[in-house]
Amino acid sequence: MASSMMNGGYSVEEEEKKKNVNVGGGVEDVYGEDNATEDQFATPWTVSVASGYTLLRDPHYNKGLAFSEKERDAHYLRGLLPPAIFTQELQEKKLMQSLRQYKVPLQRYVAMMDLQERNEKLFYKLLIDNVEELLPVVYTPTVGEACQKYGSIFRRPQGLYISLKEKGKILEVLKNWPERNIQVIVVTDGERILGLGDLGCQGMGIPVGKLSLYTALGGLRPSACLPVTIDVGTNNEQLLNDEFYIGLKQRRATGQEYAELLEEFMTAVKQNYGEKVLVQFEDFANHNAFELLTKYSPTHLVFNDDIQGTASVVLAGLLAALKLVGGTLADHKFLFLGAGEAGTGIAELIALEISKQIKAPIEETRKKIWLVDSKGLIVNSRKESLQHFKKPWAHEHEPVKGLLDAVKAIKPTVLIGSSGVGKTFTKEVVKAMASFNEKPLILALSNPTSQSECTAEEAYTWSEGRAIFASGSPFDPVEYDGKVFVPGQANNAYIFPGFGLGLIMSGAIRVHNDLLLAASEALAAQVKQEHFDKGLIYPPFSNIRKISAQIAAKVAAKAYELGLASRLPRPKDLVQHAESCMYSPVYGCYR
Repeated sequence: MASSMMNGGYSVEEEEKKKNVNVGGGVEDVYGEDNATEDQFATPWTVSVASGYTLLRDPHYNKGLAFSEKERDAHYLRGLLPPAIFTQELQEKKLMQSLRQYKVPLQRYVAMMDLQERNEKLFYKLLIDNVEELLPVVYTPTVGEACQKYGSIFRRPQGLYISLKEKGKILEVLKNWPERNIQVIVVTDGERILGLGDLGCQGMGIPVGKLSLYTALGGLRPSACLPVTIDVGTNNEQLLNDEFYIGLKQRRATGQEYAELLEEFMTAVKQNYGEKVLVQFEDFANHNAFELLTKYSPTHLVFNDDIQGTASVVLAGLLAALKLVGGTLADHKFLFLGAGEAGTGIAELIALEISKQIKAPIEETRKKIWLVDSKGLIVNSRKESLQHFKKPWAHEHEPVKGLLDAVKAIKPTVLIGSSGVGKTFTKEVVKAMASFNEKPLILALSNPTSQSECTAEEAYTWSEGRAIFASGSPFDPVEYDGKVFVPGQANNAYIFPGFGLGLIMSGAIRVHNDLLLAASEALAAQVKQEHFDKGLIYPPFSNIRKISAQIAAKVAAKAYELGLASRLPRPKDLVQHAESCMYSPVYGCYR
């Protein structure tokens, strides 16, 4: 028997058969996840058939108390489990009760990560069925605190750590990861984690969290997701002086040393996983984020969620909001606080969409968009001293120092905050917006909650209930003047899981701006009248998998139209195909 145990437990004959089966978006179903149902049995292979204590310690296959009597006999589990048999639904109910007893969000985060490490399917079942309640636990805002304390809560590795020590050996390091069929890599260097700054190696919480959402919200298989942290050091003095810091204790490498490490990583990724693996850059500092995206977009399937994902979700909110404020996108004037990767990324996508709608050159449509950075309004007279990514936004106007003065001078209909600095949309700023707009559109996008430019309550109160408000982190509903306002959340999680699924199921080889516009339009179309009646410009997260399928279908359709898709023939019904590709967290039966 041992001689046939090859390639992760399958015989060579089985392996060859599997290579010819196109399932789950075209990637080999190593764990039988697509085929395991109540009627169709799967075998829990590791190096041999997993059984006994080994089976209980394997998160891919462990079902805890949900193992049936037959399974307990067949897999030597008698005595290793208490005699009670629970359904998955009962396990879910018990865990939700336990989670709700924790008063501190970080405790819930740790409990969820522990669950992910011992019972993968139950973790995703819990997250999918309770997405609105648990999304803030596994992602923003709680993930920010988790990254700050990652060294303390670190249990066992959940992704790959690639540091300067691995230079020249990155391909070998990738081969150390147990999974071979990787579809999505989320990578960070930890330099700009949310609005919290340089957290170095402890930024791993971000790729882990993002990929949990790729599976829960977009239906990608957990086994096809790889979180990576590139550790080139940290400039955070507190971490450098912390004896328990888990990363490299040195100042950040920059310049050629940094570029060479990233080049080796990107080359190794393509060599090991092929042309169609999606690499998502996450929480890189502005200068590196733009440079990496520009450098690798022509040669790799790359996506920067901070630049492109944020832009796509904000554009979707603006397109939906037109139903409430009236007019077309071209009729509005936009003012940004923050001219970093998020701000300029959103601005560029808005300009592209207006350009597409009115068939005008993008140089013209950019003039409807104004940006304020730390030195004031970005204008022509500052052009020489501006970073390259800010230069397209320097328009003709006299210099203006503060945000309030810029609001009064420009008179925007839309105010967007992407500064990473809390409390910057002051009472005076919001009141000024409300003075010349019947329904001022205010988006306070910075994360986590503590860094939000203003709260929902402030926006509604200071605008006398007239503002249309959305934020990056969640806020509770607000009652003002006898009316309940439900703030929307411009969360990237609306876009990137469906966007990634669309790229993968079409076999896209490059990301094009038209794919981002398609994703925005698909999300905006999911906002119904019942949501508008509550002042919402985004649909509820409770329906996120169906929303992701719609986004994936539109992105895939555009990829086929542009000739970027390699998975042929094109499926007739792309929405149905997207839904059929999605990972199911329901337990299968073991033979």
